[in-house]
Amino acid sequence: MSKVVFDIETSGGDFDQLDAVSQEYFLKFADSPEKEEEVKSSLAFYPLTGEIVAIGMLEVESGQGAVYFQNGSTEKEKFKEGDISYISGSEEEILQLFWNQMKRYEQFVTFNGRCFDGPYLMIRSAIHKIPASVNLVPYRYNHNSHIDLADQMTFYDAMRRKFPLHMWCRAFGIASPKEEGITGLQVPQLFKEGHYHDIARYCMRDIQATKELYFYWDKYLKF
Repeated sequence: MSKVVFDIETSGGDFDQLDAVSQEYFLKFADSPEKEEEVKSSLAFYPLTGEIVAIGMLEVESGQGAVYFQNGSTEKEKFKEGDISYISGSEEEILQLFWNQMKRYEQFVTFNGRCFDGPYLMIRSAIHKIPASVNLVPYRYNHNSHIDLADQMTFYDAMRRKFPLHMWCRAFGIASPKEEGITGLQVPQLFKEGHYHDIARYCMRDIQATKELYFYWDKYLKF
């Protein structure tokens, strides 16, 4: 069965550009300057106030993959590092590339993809009037098509806490994507500063770690 691991990186818009009603909604429970700043920096988490700046894909069987990323320019880039291709485009263009590739796979693997990556991809695509080629958010308790390791490793929230990918990597001896000094929370600022290649490479490190964690689940925990 052909399998692919995917992941996205996102950046938020300018809070001051939101209309008054939307600003009021976000600030409703922000009762201190610190909480206001926290809210304003959270726009990347939501597909209505953020955008996708990188989409990575990695085939489980072949190890070949691609990262489609925004580079802040209409000038296109394409380069390769090992088995990974890096291709730039607008958000609309990288979404189209993603969906075209997804048609090829019968199963996909994520970490927290049911709650974040899948819905984000589908909603941002709808905003651009791009139809999804597959359903990224199928029935939660059936991993025939979507294996979300955040669900699987906690046995669908049977564990008391959900742990980040970094902690799962540390426990299983997998290289954490955060070991090179970048976290997902830094992506919006890195995007503003023009570190497009760093974001794209970080996205692929996330995916490679997810792939390694998938092998443990598949061999020792899958039922």
